[in-house]
Amino acid sequence: MTSRNTGTGGAQIALAYALLGAFAMAVASSGLPDALAAWIVGRLSGASDSAQQGAVTAVRWALVAGVLAMSVVSQNLIPVHIAFIPLLIPPLLVVMNRLRLDRRAIACTLTFGLVTTYMLLPVGFGSIYLNDILLGNIEKAGMPVGSVNVMAAMGIPAAGMAAGLLVALLVSYRRPRMYADVAVGAADARPNPSAPEPDDAGEAADAASSPATAAGRADEGPSAGRQRFSMVMSLVAVAACFAIQLVLTALESEANPLLVGALVGLALMLGTGAVPWRRADDVFTGGMRMMALIGFIMIAAQGFAAVMTATGQVEPLVKSAAELVGDNRGAAALAMLVVGLVVTLGIGSSFSTLPIIATIYVPLCISLGFSPAATVALIGTAGALGDAGSPASDSTLGPTAGLNADGQHDHIRDSVIPTFLHFNLPLLAAGWIAAMVL
Repeated sequence: MTSRNTGTGGAQIALAYALLGAFAMAVASSGLPDALAAWIVGRLSGASDSAQQGAVTAVRWALVAGVLAMSVVSQNLIPVHIAFIPLLIPPLLVVMNRLRLDRRAIACTLTFGLVTTYMLLPVGFGSIYLNDILLGNIEKAGMPVGSVNVMAAMGIPAAGMAAGLLVALLVSYRRPRMYADVAVGAADARPNPSAPEPDDAGEAADAASSPATAAGRADEGPSAGRQRFSMVMSLVAVAACFAIQLVLTALESEANPLLVGALVGLALMLGTGAVPWRRADDVFTGGMRMMALIGFIMIAAQGFAAVMTATGQVEPLVKSAAELVGDNRGAAALAMLVVGLVVTLGIGSSFSTLPIIATIYVPLCISLGFSPAATVALIGTAGALGDAGSPASDSTLGPTAGLNADGQHDHIRDSVIPTFLHFNLPLLAAGWIAAMVL
């Protein structure tokens, strides 16, 4: 997990994602997606047009709220980071298709929860980012920040992130979007965003009640009892996967929690027969194919981060930007934020960027007269900028891993560009305001 564990190598990350992809394929083949879709369809069908309209709207917003809550919880209360996405989102894709929910809105929702939580709440991964890395490095660089309320300092930048999410959900991606119903892991999926869109709840309800080829419908022969057993074991395996990650994280084990958790979950699915051994090869190859792009990007990003650090050219970049603006505090704050954005966009990890820039920014902030609270807000925002919207960040790769399980969500067009526009731009403005008013 690059953004939360800066010491983990790219190859290990890629292997963990490949195993998690195989586990997600195993869960998809258990029948859970069909059961979930059938439950949603049952809630939407059999009512009047006005009732269907209310049901569609309620389910759509409940789904968004649930995804947001899980992404927030994954950073502090249950610190599994992005491990929940390939397990939770693919089974929901069929439901999203019925609701004609734009997946770019879900990508923005996931990224908001993953980024805003650690930059605002000093719990879980937020404690690492805010207390250990941000405040720790500022203190080490010579500025006492013991009296600074870190949540108050980062409140304005977090408000900028919230404004971006509201724009994404209520303006940019509120219109229905058409997707084809295809199996998770299918290679022939084709998005159809330009297809006619429903203008009323009646059409949405018709789509909701239409038959579809849901993920994981490869085996239709097993008895109902066998199917129930597979679904129960899928739930047990998912719970075991998360439990293993929680335990390893709490124990601060050197083992990769994501890799071990996925391996345990997959072993339970195969060992209990929930996934027949004759389908093990298909599950492995399908899951790894689903995660191949993400694994490659992770490896490349780790290499780029190592090269950038080894060159030692980040400090000259910051000093050159500071020399251009001189003693103008507003321009200097903007320059430091932009440099932080550029560095994090390339590295893909705000947790890796912050130690690099903090030792350089603190002397500049002292010389320009920024208060400790303003310095915390400025450096904290400069580090977080670029996590949303970076092609190499797991805050965008994670959502893509789940939303593209059926091949209908492009990483750049549907995750990177939407999150960059809706989060980096308001975060840049909010971080600048915080630096000037605190």
